[in-house]
Order: sequence, then C-alpha cells, then structure tokens
Amino acid sequence: MARRESGIGYALLAPSLFGIAAFLLLPILVVIWLSMQHWDLLNPAVFVGWDNFRDVFSDPSFGRSLLVTVLFVLLVIPLQTVLGLFAATLLSRGLPGSAFFRVIYVIPWICAPLALGVVWKWIFAPTGGALNAVLGNDIPWLSDPALALPAVAAVSIWSQVGYVTLFFMAGLAAIPQEMVDAAKVDGANALQIFWQVKLPLLRPTMFFVLVTGVISSFQAFDSIYALTPNGGPQGSTDVIATRIYAKAFQDFDLGQASVMALVLFAILVVITLAQQLYFRRRITYDLS
Repeated sequence: MARRESGIGYALLAPSLFGIAAFLLLPILVVIWLSMQHWDLLNPAVFVGWDNFRDVFSDPSFGRSLLVTVLFVLLVIPLQTVLGLFAATLLSRGLPGSAFFRVIYVIPWICAPLALGVVWKWIFAPTGGALNAVLGNDIPWLSDPALALPAVAAVSIWSQVGYVTLFFMAGLAAIPQEMVDAAKVDGANALQIFWQVKLPLLRPTMFFVLVTGVISSFQAFDSIYALTPNGGPQGSTDVIATRIYAKAFQDFDLGQASVMALVLFAILVVITLAQQLYFRRRITYDLS
C-alpha cells in the first residue's frame, strides 16, 4: 500500500520534475558545456577547455561590468524596497482612492520593459524630452556618464515599486489585528507599532522581496538596453547582462558569454544563500 501511494505521488510530481529538468537543469548543463567550447554560431564548436575562463577573468571590460552591475543593484534595491514598503503602509490604511492607486502602481510592472525603455528614452531626451521640458533645461540624462546609470536605475525603481508594494500589502494584511490592538493598549504610538510589531513580522515578506529584487536587478537588460544601447556613454551602463548579450550576439563568442553567465549564476547563488542565513530567524508572537 505504501509503495503504491509513493508511486502515485511520484506520478503526480512527474510533470513538475520534467519541467525542472528540461527548463532548469538542462540549460545549466548546456551552459557549462558551452563554457568549454569556442562557438561562433556558424562553425562547429571547438573544445578549448579552461581558455574561456582565463580570457574572461583577464578581460577588464568584464570586471567593469560587474562593478557597474553592483552599483546598479545598490541604487535600485534599497530605494525600491523603502518606497514599496512606504506605499504599502499608506494603501493598507484604506484611505479614499486606495483602490485606484493600487492599480496605478501595478501598471508599470505588468508593461513590457522594452516598451517602457522606449517611452522613457523619449522622456529623457536632451532636446524635446518631457523631463527637460518640465525642468526648463537641456540635461543629457542618458549621454552623460555620471547621469546615465542613476537614470536607468530610476526607471527600474519606477517599474518595480508596484511589485514590491503588492507583496508588502499582503504581508501587512496577514498581521493579526490583535497584535496591533495590544500594542495600542500598552501605549505604543503608530511609529512604535510599525518598528516593533509590524516590521519584525514582515521578515518573510522582506526576504522574498529582497531575493527576487536582487535577482531581477542583477539580470536587468531590456530597459537598460533600450535606454542606453552598447553599454551607454563610456560603458557607464554596461551591466553584466548587456555584456553577456554583446559577447554572444555581437562578438559571436558563445563560450565566453557562457562563462559570464556562470559567474552571474554563482554570484546570485551566494547572495541568495547569504540572505537565507540572515532571514532564517522568524519572529512570531504567541496569541494563546
């Protein structure tokens, strides 16, 4: 009987296991294989061993792309997390117009990033752009190396803050009202209730938001490429995803592009594990 139940369980899991194997494990194995090859998409692949790794790690443009990516993530993640939490706190109060603003916040997230990049490129245009028309000044937002990365980071924050807001709203809604009422009875004000009751109970939501946000930011490509193609002015927006694209489909070197993809994968695994260790302690309150 137990063996039969186990067989039924594995049969029910088979579609999911097939999906994991076909769309996760197999692509990783293919990328590992490609990292040992020299392939230009036209001629047969040639095994080169560790040469691709040596060439990538000695390429200064790759190191610069990693640095630009880290700066981009440091610009995006703190701001979009704080803004999303702030917006969720306001919308959770049920103020007039909250339902309308919930829809408005989500619209940028569900739109195609490439299309948003085209729209924002017009907004940031130095002459005739909407932003400079409002400011009354011709600022080269996307052609100045000092402004290009903050500009594309602002677009990413604008498009992702609705996603962050939704999850924080769900987390706030899951907090038992009894805890808030008990804190009020004890004399806690609104700020104390937020910091000492609500924020600690949002740790699981915070973990999810940060993990998905960091992964998304490290892999950002569409809007950045639409706003600043070819790495932007002086490579100021040449994040790792655009560097992988350029190496694979402009230089036609799939081997080195695969090595870069593996490095990105390893970085994300390490960061995710570090976040898992930090957020593994959960805060709960006994309601009995």
